[in-house]
Amino acid sequence: METTREQGGEMPELPQVEALRGWLDAQLATRAIARVQLTDFSALKTYKPPLSALVGLEISGVARHGKMLDIDAQGVHLIVHFSRAGWLKWKPEQPAAPARPGKGPLSFRLTLDDDSGFDLTEAGTQRRLAIWLADDPHDVEMIATLGPDPLAPEFTREAFDAILDAAGRSQLKGVLRDQRIIAGIGNAYSDEILHAAKMSPFTPASSLDEAGRQLLYDQIGTVLADAIERCQGLPPDKLKDDKRQAMRVHGRAGEQCAVCGTTIAQVSFADSSLQYCPGCQTGGKVLADRRMSKLLR
Repeated sequence: METTREQGGEMPELPQVEALRGWLDAQLATRAIARVQLTDFSALKTYKPPLSALVGLEISGVARHGKMLDIDAQGVHLIVHFSRAGWLKWKPEQPAAPARPGKGPLSFRLTLDDDSGFDLTEAGTQRRLAIWLADDPHDVEMIATLGPDPLAPEFTREAFDAILDAAGRSQLKGVLRDQRIIAGIGNAYSDEILHAAKMSPFTPASSLDEAGRQLLYDQIGTVLADAIERCQGLPPDKLKDDKRQAMRVHGRAGEQCAVCGTTIAQVSFADSSLQYCPGCQTGGKVLADRRMSKLLR
């Protein structure tokens, strides 16, 4: 059976995008944009302002919204959602010749006034990397509808209680990775958080008692903060590998759990899969590997 790692779909999540934000902010500080080129026209989701509006503007800073990157050029925001197979490739010196549209993984190229810059690339055939240009980031629907950031001061225990109350009997796995509920956690870190909290991915949110709520809240902060600390300062080409190597259950089906030694199991869906430890999370029971997602009896 294919694991997530073998499928090759590793979407950057909050820790990787936050580390990229910090690294990129240092590289782009006070630099001006000399050239931009779009080579995958399906990636651009807005037409106003045009991409040409970026040329000549100085970079003001780099921000993050959930799993999205926001490069602010004097009030014009270049916003990127990497999706599953997209990423940023930094180049100390960009080629002088224009790239050929529709060729290879390149979707977008930005060149700074010192000839350094970055490419936005996307592997595979599913073109899901998305780029927006906006005067206000909240004009982008994906940002406007984001839930609270789990590392922001407003993500208090009280706010988390309200999330769980509203979720009702929704399964914890879905609650954690729904960007409209909590921003920045995806398939991988929801697996890791639930493993750290020793909870089944299919536990109904409404079933958590006071101790369970506190434990899950604490592990969200701890798992994400630890991941950010580990990858802080890494260049873009190291961040995805660091994410894969640091996972304790995600992408590790068939391996032994480092905590209890049980074989890590997997549940597959139409376009994704989750991994968990039966010993740590489900009292030794193996979850059915089918879309019904019910416990085997």
